[in-house]
Amino acid sequence: MARRSTSSSTGSSTGPRNRTPQPVRVRRRTFGDVVRAFLAFVALVVLLVGVPGALAVAVGWPLPHEFEPMEWLKNEITVSTFLHILTVIVWFAWAQFTACVLVEVKAALSGVGVPGRVPGSGASQLLARQLVAALLLVGATAASFTPGLSQLGHSMEDNQRGTVAAAQQTPGLFAQQQEQAASTAAALAEQASHAASHAEAGGATAKADDTKYYRIQPPEGRHHDSLWEIAQRHLGDGRRYKEIYELNKDRVQPDGSRLSEASLIRPGWIMEMPGDARGGELVEMPDAAPSVSPDVQQQIHDYAKSGDHAQGGGGGQAQGGGATQVSVPEQRPAPEQNQQGNSDQQHATSSHSSGSSFGLPEALLGAPLLAAGLLGALGRRRRQALWQSAIGAVGGRRGMEPPTPAGDALDVQDALLVGADPEGVRLLDRSLRGLAASLAAESRPLPTVYAAWLTNGDLHLQLAQPSGKPPAPWQLGQDQTFWVLARSDGERYEDTDTAAPYPGLVSLGTMDDSRLLLNLEAVPGIVSLSGREADRAAVFASVAAELATNGWSDRMTITLVGFGEDLTPLAPNRLRHLDDIEALVETMEAETRQRRGALGAAGHDSVLTGRTGPAQHTRWAPHLVLLAAQPDAEDAVKLAELAADASRLGIGYLVGTETDDLPGAAWEMEITGAGKLLAPLLGLELDAQLLPVAQQRAVVELFVEADPDHGPDGPTNTPPFLVDISEQGRPAVYARLVGSYEIIGLETPDGERSALLHEALALLLLHREGVHPRVLSSALWPRGVTDDVRDALVERLRVWLGADPDGSPRLTSDATGRLTLAKSVVSDLDVLRSLYYEATQGKGVDSRVVRGRLLTDALVLVRGPLLADRPEGRYGWLTHEIVDAQLPLLVADIGLALSAFHLEKDRAEKAIEALNAAVRTAPADERLWNELLRATHATGDTDRLQALAVDLVGRSGARGLPPRTEALLDELLPTWRGGVAAVG
Repeated sequence: MARRSTSSSTGSSTGPRNRTPQPVRVRRRTFGDVVRAFLAFVALVVLLVGVPGALAVAVGWPLPHEFEPMEWLKNEITVSTFLHILTVIVWFAWAQFTACVLVEVKAALSGVGVPGRVPGSGASQLLARQLVAALLLVGATAASFTPGLSQLGHSMEDNQRGTVAAAQQTPGLFAQQQEQAASTAAALAEQASHAASHAEAGGATAKADDTKYYRIQPPEGRHHDSLWEIAQRHLGDGRRYKEIYELNKDRVQPDGSRLSEASLIRPGWIMEMPGDARGGELVEMPDAAPSVSPDVQQQIHDYAKSGDHAQGGGGGQAQGGGATQVSVPEQRPAPEQNQQGNSDQQHATSSHSSGSSFGLPEALLGAPLLAAGLLGALGRRRRQALWQSAIGAVGGRRGMEPPTPAGDALDVQDALLVGADPEGVRLLDRSLRGLAASLAAESRPLPTVYAAWLTNGDLHLQLAQPSGKPPAPWQLGQDQTFWVLARSDGERYEDTDTAAPYPGLVSLGTMDDSRLLLNLEAVPGIVSLSGREADRAAVFASVAAELATNGWSDRMTITLVGFGEDLTPLAPNRLRHLDDIEALVETMEAETRQRRGALGAAGHDSVLTGRTGPAQHTRWAPHLVLLAAQPDAEDAVKLAELAADASRLGIGYLVGTETDDLPGAAWEMEITGAGKLLAPLLGLELDAQLLPVAQQRAVVELFVEADPDHGPDGPTNTPPFLVDISEQGRPAVYARLVGSYEIIGLETPDGERSALLHEALALLLLHREGVHPRVLSSALWPRGVTDDVRDALVERLRVWLGADPDGSPRLTSDATGRLTLAKSVVSDLDVLRSLYYEATQGKGVDSRVVRGRLLTDALVLVRGPLLADRPEGRYGWLTHEIVDAQLPLLVADIGLALSAFHLEKDRAEKAIEALNAAVRTAPADERLWNELLRATHATGDTDRLQALAVDLVGRSGARGLPPRTEALLDELLPTWRGGVAAVG
């Protein structure tokens, strides 16, 4: 991560800097430094010596000489009394400031970069820190004493480490421990001593040619060497760090460790450089050998022997120095039974990025967790609209058919169906909750998790620091900071009543076959994002949409500022918009105070301990701030101060920046126009997960159209496909879906392919508007399939369905490439919808006889739930549909309409018969219960009504009767409670 500098105690930035990290030069003392040190000395003398001296001379001892509280209360309050009280307050302030100075001086002299805080002395300690820093600035080690605004991104725990740890820690993903840094220094010293004992007088030559080497420099102040900066200085382009990495990968370093995917570069390591490297810090062997020490000569000589990489392998994990990196977990082969599925999924993913995507949005096709969250939330929204319509809105029923998307919205809906991985979301959720439950059972705290990687179906958690052995079936990964759960072990987890431990995880993108999820609420400081405004907006929209709809979080608040499109329709209970940064700062200041107080009152040191306690379901939900607007210098400093303690409080900040110079940023990322998310000093180069503005608008449109309160009409009663219900409209192919699955009019295909053909036909029958080929293949083969297999199935289905008498095929493709069925192929669900429509809005409106016949015919078609005998393991795509909610409502509407038809002529028994038939398919519909009570009451049989009340109470279970049903029973049968109690 690139460093930043500050110009004053206010923390204001010195100005924009280059996006490419630049080396930090050793700062030389100037005359201004000497003047500031002198003034700081004078100020300290005045405050520490002058103030108490002046108080002693001018006021003297301010407290009474005798302890007589009652007499004090009787004394007259004079000006002298006020002066003495004010003197006591000044003495306390002086004592607190003196304590702050002592703490700062002790920390500086002992080498602690950021000392601990004196309670209740925020401004006082800041002043003491600046004065001590200015005084020590003339010393040789002043750079390590002066804390800049970049330190505001650290938690208090991080800020209390020793010099060695601070010197080797860059604000970012990992907090280096003192013992790790100390062991690294000891290893380097031992290696240097060993090399010196074997050095030869003339110096060693590494190669006969002019191969160049670079020795990783120790930290200077808060600057740490990194491959990016080395490439920038000596190759002219930081992006060429990969060339240095490839030249030195897996080679044994002087301290015995190796450079690998999971390691950080350490001071004292040797890097072989490309031939065109330039710069005075390079060691060119053998010509430059005399200019370096014998120890370095020996190290380079030994290192050159590993140039063939023959000694590659899994070296020790290097965590001692250099820039902090996000380690990509080591991949292991998937179990044999899953290899084919993974291969299929990879092929499906690759086809998404090719022309076979048929114009579907690429971003959503490659975002399985985001797509699954959006698809699940959209389904819930549509079901909510159905039920809200069912309970009878003002003005009568508004219908049960949600509007059919079109244009971009239809493409986005298809992309969600293809790209969604609900099983992956379920696995992630259960695995994390299972881990939390296991740790709670062992009375162990939750470890701080900065990131999660999904690799080949396995889940890797990247911890902030080693946290011991994980509970089974979790295992240690490539080092002590990785906990790994194999997919086969995760699948054995079941739902558990445990609060979500890491609700702030959100997908950022993929690297090779691994998907990275960053835990925004745990990053110690701000995560900044630079790049073009449109590219940044696509990242922000993706993060906001996934956080708002994901399946591994219980509750959270997501505050959006500076977004071009309003995303609140996705999750009104989670998302909120603020108008400007000023409102955000005011809100977050209050929230930060409230959370600090709540944690202190509960006795917790962080939200992680709170989530495993008795109040886990009512507290400690994260608050994630997504600020897409560029803050000015003053607001940036305020945000940095708020974010300093945010990770402990469960608050995360993702802030967009144009200058790439944001105070308090613990993670600095850049989004490129090519869709790459770069954090080179963290070791990241991801294929970013994006939600571009066009797809963002289409997603919002889907949710707005599904909103039960949207528009004056809401859902419509007109079915998407009307069938000719006359004798002349007899279909050529008739499928019975309501109940057991039967097909009339077609020969049964051969046994091996029959199940697939039947499932494909059912999907097409439930979507008369057409089915995208990618949607069809993802529904039938959720784990992926090749294009030729899908196309072969479509052709086989076309042949099986045949053609109408006029020669037109019954399966065709429309102008968008979607597969559609001819009108001669219908299902009983189509007929059921058409009969109800004709009875209530068509011919039955003007003819009572026709209405009764149509409603009776419709109810006869109901033979049970949809596809009642579908085989286990198939038809998983039905979980994305709302037809399972539509069918019971439709049947209930038919039963209610037919009951009303019979009650008009006082035919109570017929009405009861119709209602009972509907209850068998929609047993939980309260409207049917209430009408059944009214129809039974109309018979005049009190005992029968009492028996029905007992039956309804039994069906309601522990929840009891709904309030309206209970009120209706009180009206129709006031004594019903006694009868129920007698039976119970």
